[in-house]
Amino acid sequence: MKFDLHTHHDRCGHAIGSMEDYIKAAVSYGLQAIGVSDHSPFFASQEDRAKPRIAMAKSEFSNYVQEVLKLKEIYQDQIEVLLGVESDFFPGQIGLYQRQFEKYPFDYIIGSVHYTGGMRSIFLKENWEGLSETDYLREKEAYYSLVQEAAKSKAFDILGHIDAIKARCPHFSQVKTDIVDQTLKMIADCDTVIEVNTSGKTKDCGGWYPAGEILERACFYGVKVTFGSDAHEPERVADDWEKVRQFLKNVGYKEWAIFRKRKRKFLPL
Repeated sequence: MKFDLHTHHDRCGHAIGSMEDYIKAAVSYGLQAIGVSDHSPFFASQEDRAKPRIAMAKSEFSNYVQEVLKLKEIYQDQIEVLLGVESDFFPGQIGLYQRQFEKYPFDYIIGSVHYTGGMRSIFLKENWEGLSETDYLREKEAYYSLVQEAAKSKAFDILGHIDAIKARCPHFSQVKTDIVDQTLKMIADCDTVIEVNTSGKTKDCGGWYPAGEILERACFYGVKVTFGSDAHEPERVADDWEKVRQFLKNVGYKEWAIFRKRKRKFLPL
């Protein structure tokens, strides 16, 4: 079964194309299931749309859900459309986000760390320029501590791009620390799924999130996996899907996960 659980569209402000464009692309690429998982609003903000080029407005969230459900019906004879969302992980706000998500019939929730140190984006290159090696180590460990907290919260079905701190600063991949293995063990203990996210190839770091060597260790520790392109343009739907499938098989994985109504099902690779 060919699927992609991580896609965005123009509602978030930084993706190209409508939701339907991504579904049509998935049909044309022969997928059996496509998940729509746009960025959730900043629910704790007093503004309706705190960051217009980052995430949708709070007032748009119910419309987002209704559009997915409508397209689910329209395309039911061509492809299975799954209702997802990519949620920021802010430790002090997890209850607020959960209460919002509980109002709707989500198939899955992706939890992603996009910010460290409050609201410092990991995707802004200038945030990582001019640091000492001690600073790099501190920042990497702070990032993975947040990934661990996200896993322990049990609020998410999938953890998104778990080494994305390297996106605009590839040097983070060279910073050695035991916290990466500690995090993989934590994720396995929490029985949370990570995604193999192929959008790293569009960033300075290249490749996938997480990197191949981390995926090998994830398999060793028993971390479960799924697939998401993190497409921000329709042409990237299911990007590298077959390469990922073969890589996972080669390192020892036998299956990967798909979700319906917050229930996990494993499919053979």
